[in-house]
Amino acid sequence: MASSATRRRVLASAAGLLAAPATPRAQGGAWPERPVRIIVPFPPGQAADTVTRLVAEELSRRWPQRVVVENRGGGAGAPGLEAGARAAPDGYTLTAGTSGTLGVNPSVLARVPYDAERDFAFITNVAVVPLLLVAHPSFPHRDARALVAAAKAAPGTVDIATAGPATSQHMAAELFSHRTGARLNMVHYRGSGPGVADLLSGNVKLMMDSVISALPHIQAGKLVPLAVTTTERVPQLPQVPTIGEAVSPGYGAFGWTGLVGPAAMPAEVVRKVNADVVSVLREPAMVARFTEMAVIAAPGTPEEFGAFVRREIAQWREVARAANVRLEG
Repeated sequence: MASSATRRRVLASAAGLLAAPATPRAQGGAWPERPVRIIVPFPPGQAADTVTRLVAEELSRRWPQRVVVENRGGGAGAPGLEAGARAAPDGYTLTAGTSGTLGVNPSVLARVPYDAERDFAFITNVAVVPLLLVAHPSFPHRDARALVAAAKAAPGTVDIATAGPATSQHMAAELFSHRTGARLNMVHYRGSGPGVADLLSGNVKLMMDSVISALPHIQAGKLVPLAVTTTERVPQLPQVPTIGEAVSPGYGAFGWTGLVGPAAMPAEVVRKVNADVVSVLREPAMVARFTEMAVIAAPGTPEEFGAFVRREIAQWREVARAANVRLEG
């Protein structure tokens, strides 16, 4: 028969095991046991790639294994998202899901090789990319209210440049038109750069663009900001009102990048990644770095991110139907 001292040691040991915090495990060992891959569904250099790499670098310092970013561009980001959805659900393949790939694609692509709401485990949003209405100095209107009045007085005569069909810039402009009743003539470019070049030259007088792209030209006095698309004013342009303030309460449209994994990813690994990414995004140095880039850190819980993505899908479905926005692919 075991002694009283032995029984006490056994009970104490069992109590210690029960009290020990759970460690995420994948394939039998403490997670991560090998490098973690994050698929970015765009070429290097875009905002989604830049913010994902910053987070990956910090996670590599915190975790015992490296975090490697893999770019898979093309097809409006759909092939990259499909690869992420079909990856083994062990936490070793994550994906940078964006406003385009998760929010817009389901409503504008005829064939989407993934279900944006069901094929992913939502981890956290990472960054918001504010957009704004910006004008050439010769544009006669200096605020969103005057713009809406002019567009309503002469429907379809006010041109607005975008970075291309179904981009966040285009969808934000369509949402503006849909919510205010101001029918604008969408002028699509192959990316923000060519559109800004024509805006600076005065060939087109108005554009929906990202704050990060337009800010240097605003600071140089070459462009005039009318309103930002976020629900709150942005720190880079605190004097510029939001569209919601000016003409459309509740308006909110912006680019964003978050992290997702395959749908069957273990819940404890989701929580581990979420906690560490949120910690990274709340570091003052990271917040400052994002501010320099004119993006906004947007950490949250998996539940909050999932609800956010579903709201985005619903909003852009409404806009795509109203404006008949479709992409081939």
